[in-house]
Amino acid sequence: MKTLHTQYLKKNITYTGVELRSHWIMDVTGCIGDAVVAFRGSAEVPIDHMVDLVDVRENAPIFSRLMLNFLVEHFGMPLGEGVVRQRLLIALIAEELRRFPRARRVMRTGDDLYDGKKKLSVSIATASPVSCCMHIGLNIIAKGAPVAAIGLANYGINPSRFAACVMQRYADECAQMEEARCKVRSVP
Repeated sequence: MKTLHTQYLKKNITYTGVELRSHWIMDVTGCIGDAVVAFRGSAEVPIDHMVDLVDVRENAPIFSRLMLNFLVEHFGMPLGEGVVRQRLLIALIAEELRRFPRARRVMRTGDDLYDGKKKLSVSIATASPVSCCMHIGLNIIAKGAPVAAIGLANYGINPSRFAACVMQRYADECAQMEEARCKVRSVP
């Protein structure tokens, strides 16, 4: 069965959008194959590095002073399935957040998370020639964001412990989906 590599990167990395590409995780970690990594750092994605064409058209660059970033790469996966996996990961993040009393109001709308009108996340999935790549960023500190925002600090959440829980849950879900696919016989 396929293994999904997980790793928390201890070094702060500014997310600029160029990290959303095939083999970035392998280049940084040495892990070959499907993987999810998490790291802290600011987010400064200029328009020319954005893959969301609606945000490009609306001239809406991404900025956060401090985010918890998740990058995911699944090889040989079409974009449609990647979008479904992106939604699964954001739903798992929402479930994990709601374990914290102050974060119980967090709701998922599409591929983003909100607490009332305050935005907690950014999220995108895209295709490369060999894989599907995803980025999900959760504000840690919301101050200075270009939209009404909230961050993990508002909920008293430790980003590295939270990331470890989320990555393990996602890896477990991926393994269970692979097993479910492999354990059935076909029907006429």
